[in-house]
Amino acid sequence: MSFSFIGVDHVQLAAPEGCEAEARIFFKELLGWTEVPKPENLKKRGGVWFQCGNHQVHIGIQKDFVPATKAHPAFHVQNLDSLKEYLLQMNTQIIDDDARSDEGIKRFYLKDPFGNRLEFLEYL
Repeated sequence: MSFSFIGVDHVQLAAPEGCEAEARIFFKELLGWTEVPKPENLKKRGGVWFQCGNHQVHIGIQKDFVPATKAHPAFHVQNLDSLKEYLLQMNTQIIDDDARSDEGIKRFYLKDPFGNRLEFLEYL
């Protein structure tokens, strides 16, 4: 083959119209991600973009929005216990899952403000 895949550039999560302020509170203020300016020609579509480690998460507006309750991105975290403790202190509902603990993977889920499922994991 004359091509190769480099990796994931970004993940897009759908959200309802008018979600930008709430997305900023959750992803920027709670999770501490940096907002990435959208290109000028895409601003009219709404939504907001964030930097998460080496990747971006794009919150895009979807008409007739329905949250993704099964499909989800998984975010690799260093010191997952610290993140979990912080989120619990911020009264964020955590969904524990030890289904991969025998593989040396610690993880939990939570929902973004729009009901999308998010996974956070750490390899032990």
